[in-house]
Amino acid sequence: MRRAVALACLVCTPAVFAAEDGRTLAPLTPAAQATLRDEMLGNLRALNELITLLADGKLAEAAVVADTELGFGAMGRNRSLPMDARPGPQMPPAMHRLGIEGHQAASRFAEAAKAGDQALALRRLGELTTTCVACHHAWRTR
Repeated sequence: MRRAVALACLVCTPAVFAAEDGRTLAPLTPAAQATLRDEMLGNLRALNELITLLADGKLAEAAVVADTELGFGAMGRNRSLPMDARPGPQMPPAMHRLGIEGHQAASRFAEAAKAGDQALALRRLGELTTTCVACHHAWRTR
């Protein structure tokens, strides 16, 4: 009986959360949604790599990942796509601002990591993930 209840909870939970999703819808085209989804998955991979490198004391390598994959160096990578596939110009201003803040936080992390300051890099990593959480908590694309 317990297994049946647990299974029912797992099966029903996504529908319950979807019905109660209070995040603001960002009306992106399907092509822009796909681009943003790919970008966010890449950001997760980069963030995981940052954490691993930081844990291994490889601050210089973490700085490069932050700069190229998440920071200002990552901005504009969609500019060669058709306009309907570019999420940035379609985002509501507040959502776009959070995205920019995330790039800024990643660049600040990179500065601390380049300087070899692990304690400051850890604090700035927290600032970076805070911007991720704030955006994902506030916005949805579908």
